[in-house]
Amino acid sequence: METPVTTYVSAARSFAALVRSIPGNRWDGPGLGDWDLRSLVGHTSRALSTVGTYLGSPADTVDIAGSEHYFARAQAAAADADPDGIVERGRRAGVDLGADPAAAVDALVADVVARLGTGEDRPIRVIGGLGIRLHAYLPTRTFELAVHSLDIAAALDTTLTLPDDVLAETTVLAARLAIVDGTGATVLRALTGRAALPGSFSVV
Repeated sequence: METPVTTYVSAARSFAALVRSIPGNRWDGPGLGDWDLRSLVGHTSRALSTVGTYLGSPADTVDIAGSEHYFARAQAAAADADPDGIVERGRRAGVDLGADPAAAVDALVADVVARLGTGEDRPIRVIGGLGIRLHAYLPTRTFELAVHSLDIAAALDTTLTLPDDVLAETTVLAARLAIVDGTGATVLRALTGRAALPGSFSVV
């Protein structure tokens, strides 16, 4: 049976397999925006390390109701953050992957899977010390792993087929994000061929 935990693990393992396929001469090449490929992979790997960290921070309250509401909080925090700081954290995460990034990512996946254990749903403390249930938080990390895995594949000019459970959960969450920001009807019309999405449209 698919759960937020099994889907997250599926996304993590798909990401790790993609990283193992990266040729050694491509790590310093273009990634996304100001990131080279190593930095993009490093940034994406934070969707593994942060889960491991937050699993060790239980919460007493649930302050964020759902995955889409987490993104709303995160976007509000990012609006007040230094963009250069976000770029630099990605670069540092890439450097921290060391001489063998694929092995480092494999180790991160193994660690977070072990920490998840049976995947019991419980409140954890995340950004700003706010509480959210684990099964509401994990889809946000699956989303990051899925979207950035596609970014990595695009940077490598290769095709990536995401696992069906990962693609389904991520696409549904993207639709829910559109509803939260008031563009749900725009997305629905585009998906049903009624109208094209506006240029540079994004739900994040």
